[in-house]
Amino acid sequence: MAVARLLLTISALISVISLQVVYGGIVCEKLPVEVCAFSVSSSGARCVLEKSILSDGNVQYECQSSEVIAENMNELIETNECMNACGVERMTVGMSTDSLAEHGFTNKLCCPRCYNNCPNIIDLYFNLAAGEGVYLPRLCESHRSGQRRMISEVVSFAVAPATIGSGDTTISPTSAPSPASS
Repeated sequence: MAVARLLLTISALISVISLQVVYGGIVCEKLPVEVCAFSVSSSGARCVLEKSILSDGNVQYECQSSEVIAENMNELIETNECMNACGVERMTVGMSTDSLAEHGFTNKLCCPRCYNNCPNIIDLYFNLAAGEGVYLPRLCESHRSGQRRMISEVVSFAVAPATIGSGDTTISPTSAPSPASS
């Protein structure tokens, strides 16, 4: 199973490289769904994996450009190392703050291996959290020190999470400072 997943990822990455040669850059709508989530297009738009149920009951996935712009990043397909270090999945549908309320996910996101080495994922969650009034560096510090008050604030906002995707509320992270300036 793991070998098949690795081969599928390698095949998708080869397809992406071919697309870059043909189209001159990364276009979310042209990406294979296996590498869509956590990718950034040539224009800087974050790619988002969308899921729809067809009339025959089958599930269809599509890669779309979101309205969220990644600051100082473009043409990026997230590495497997960062995906694993940060605890995110390639087939994540939409963008949501839900996972920030999960202790295990936040521990992985805030660990030095992710926080210090995976700026794309940190930037995304920094801006998603900011859209909820949560400062990610403070949340990470709270997790490291075990401060329950900040953690419970995150759990309370996750009851009505902000999401980005078709038919969902769109967050504009433009007013949030980048994690590099924190």
